[in-house]
Amino acid sequence: MPATAVPQAAIPNPWSEVPLTEWADWHWQLGHRLNSRADLEQLIQLTPEEKEALDQERKFRVDITPYFARLIDPVDPHCPIRRQVIPLSREFQAFEGMRVDSLAEDEHSPVPGLVHRYPDRVLMLVTTHCASYCRYCTRSRMVGDPQQAFSKQQLDRQIEYLRRTPQVRDVLLSGGDPLTLSDALLEYLLGQLRQIEHIEIVRMSTRVPVFLPQRITADLCALLRRHHPFWLNVHINHPKEITPELSEALAKLADAGIPLGCQSVLLAGINDSLEIQRQLVHKLVQNRVRPYYLYQCDLVKGAGHFRTSISKGIEIIEGLRGHTSGYAVPTFVVDLPEGGGKVPVGPNYILSQGSHRVVLRNYEGLIVAYEEPQDYVEPARIPQGSLGVSGLLQGEARVLKPEGFEAHHHRPYHREP
Repeated sequence: MPATAVPQAAIPNPWSEVPLTEWADWHWQLGHRLNSRADLEQLIQLTPEEKEALDQERKFRVDITPYFARLIDPVDPHCPIRRQVIPLSREFQAFEGMRVDSLAEDEHSPVPGLVHRYPDRVLMLVTTHCASYCRYCTRSRMVGDPQQAFSKQQLDRQIEYLRRTPQVRDVLLSGGDPLTLSDALLEYLLGQLRQIEHIEIVRMSTRVPVFLPQRITADLCALLRRHHPFWLNVHINHPKEITPELSEALAKLADAGIPLGCQSVLLAGINDSLEIQRQLVHKLVQNRVRPYYLYQCDLVKGAGHFRTSISKGIEIIEGLRGHTSGYAVPTFVVDLPEGGGKVPVGPNYILSQGSHRVVLRNYEGLIVAYEEPQDYVEPARIPQGSLGVSGLLQGEARVLKPEGFEAHHHRPYHREP
């Protein structure tokens, strides 16, 4: 029998005597997380590398809910659930391009905890706590650190910034994980945001339904429903994470009228194959979750061994596009270092362009010339103050020059005497 097919009876269960009422209580789950080598050795046959990492004092925080721990294969060191939450000593190895703040979020933070990178939307970090901690965490510089917690005063400063910044129409709550907050604090934050007229939608990113489906209560769903339009992106990386408990939690959210999306991270040795990604996206849409983003793993400290080539992500999208439903195909993105934001990357379907003709290929390799209209008249352009390439297309600029371009290309003119 392969190592990944351990009979359920052979898997140790230190919680076999816990009453169902306690097991189903999300507060109990948080209060009984596993976070030490001794805790994990009750459940898992740890490898020497895992033991070495767990014994390190300087490691990124370890906390695993009992629910999620029960999904771990106790004997297979390559179990995709296990690899996401149990550290390896290779986390401490530096790699080329490694950064602490891989997305330069701190440089785009006008007030503590709020990141304003894009013109009309902001990222609002509301907590540094998670139900469990992913080993590839983009914000490991702050997440899980009790010294980095956000006070109510700091959250109010973020809200005040939003009140006086009318160009912001979209707010994304993240952290840490916002669903680790109490219902009362969530009600306060969402209520404050809903009082700001120019904020059109509020979104939330969360992995709590995966780590802690017990958190998705009827009261929470009613709370979120009161603040529509509200969108929620869950973070699911592998089909093994989609258990009956997670499906039930997702159904509660969807039944509350909350549009659900999924943001996955491409992880070496975990989900970096077309077959696993196909299984994942099919399970997602069966649960009324739209695959939204597939992220290239960031250049964050501790995540070097999770990173794949960008070409692997393009290969996966090539194998999904046309081979399955369009709404089951996520956008593969690279979140650029230096705060460059998300850039979609994928297969190239435009092979050539000429006068009123574009040559395209489909997923099967069929190549077709598409005739464009010769009498099309563009509508009058309304100045938008666009930046970047869009500004060039709108005629609002003629050239984009990198910083220092003029000085680098300056050639002083010297007259002959």
